[in-house]
Amino acid sequence: MAIVNLTPDSFSGDGLAAGGIQAGIAAGVAAVDGGADIVDLGAESTRPGAEPLTEGQEQVRLLPVVEGLLKARPGAIVSVDTYHASTARAAALAGAEIVNDVSGLLWDEAMAEAVASSRGGLVLMHTRGNPKDWRHQPALKPSEVVPLVMRGLREQLVFAHAAGVAMQSIVIDPGFGFGKLGGENFVLLAGLERLHELKYPLLVGMSRKGFLWEAVRGLQAEVLPLAEARLMASMAGNVAAVLQGAHILRVHDVQAAREAAIVGDAVLASGTAECRG
Repeated sequence: MAIVNLTPDSFSGDGLAAGGIQAGIAAGVAAVDGGADIVDLGAESTRPGAEPLTEGQEQVRLLPVVEGLLKARPGAIVSVDTYHASTARAAALAGAEIVNDVSGLLWDEAMAEAVASSRGGLVLMHTRGNPKDWRHQPALKPSEVVPLVMRGLREQLVFAHAAGVAMQSIVIDPGFGFGKLGGENFVLLAGLERLHELKYPLLVGMSRKGFLWEAVRGLQAEVLPLAEARLMASMAGNVAAVLQGAHILRVHDVQAAREAAIVGDAVLASGTAECRG
């Protein structure tokens, strides 16, 4: 799943808002042509402390890019990164097939029904609190991290099913960085395999996130652009996620992530072959 940020204030410095609609479409086309299976278009930043957009502002940025990308690449699978029900409905009418709701249906009570009525896919993410709260949340004990995420996802799944979202339409996301502080994310990554108990496909989005950079920045002898500085750490995280059974990687760097996934898959396949032998 390739990330295309149509924002001016993305945490990773890749926002395309200044380039307008055509820049967003071009980025989406490049992602499809570069081997991405899904293109995830987002028009509102959810970095800590980000200013929220109105639904109208979000749709002005987002919908023309959905339409333009699908016109240029009719076979593309488009996901929209939104927590607004009205945006989800409008994007579905424009041809988007998946809603990636970082709030896990919590920030707009109409979202579950919007997804159910569209009959599209849903990425259901675990989020602890709101972006404005994340910097001030109390730390979690290591033993609390995975149970908290699993409990939250179970509750959100019950809500989604009650609204009519089909089981086969849902992918779960543990929400790295979304209300998890620093090393809590590594605890989550180490325990990722436990999420298979929920019996849903698993999406992981760690690309360029701060906890990875914090782990490696002491090794960097020079100041690098943010994307370059976090690239290798992101790929290491992706391999670790694949080895824990992640099904979808949400990434900025499509080619590097494809290579990382191939290595992780080869290790898993070799281990399975050894067991059969």
